[in-house]
Amino acid sequence: MTDSIAGYAKEASSLLVTYERIPPDTLHRPVWHLIPTIPSRVLDIGAGSGRDAAHFAAMGHQVLAVEPVDALREGAMKLHPSPRIEWLADTLPSLERVRARGETFDAVLATAVWMHLDERERADAMPAVASLVASGGVLILSLRHGPIPPGRRMFDVSAEETIALAAREGLACLVNAVTGSVQAKQPDVTWTRLGFRK
Repeated sequence: MTDSIAGYAKEASSLLVTYERIPPDTLHRPVWHLIPTIPSRVLDIGAGSGRDAAHFAAMGHQVLAVEPVDALREGAMKLHPSPRIEWLADTLPSLERVRARGETFDAVLATAVWMHLDERERADAMPAVASLVASGGVLILSLRHGPIPPGRRMFDVSAEETIALAAREGLACLVNAVTGSVQAKQPDVTWTRLGFRK
């Protein structure tokens, strides 16, 4: 997924500011009710600025925040120092370092990352991600639709394909909602918010 993250590395300093402006409960409103309310284990894949990880930590969760872009991960660690957040460099589709730990999580989030994977990578990634969801746990994904920003590698991924891949791994779709972009500068961008339970 190296090509996918190149643009993010170049823009890391501005993205750290942009991402922090969006409240997690606003961004994730369609799936927010799936987030555990009691202290749990949360995996944040593509944690970016650490905004969501910090919010989950403040809720009492233990968070493993996975971010492959060094500049984003290092900036996020400075923005959100917390004993409840552990940071790890790893990438989809395999998430080898995460899976090597032998852990499962009550909630797994892959926010704004799935569309960076091509069709084969998505087919490989779903079993890896699903293996990290504890029995009874949830997986939350978001899919971006619209013009591709310069310097980014993205694919227009359908909800139907994603739901079918998840179903093969024992994940039942609970939420399939389309929303507009929370960034005012992107009126031609929409998002599909998906929530699954294992």
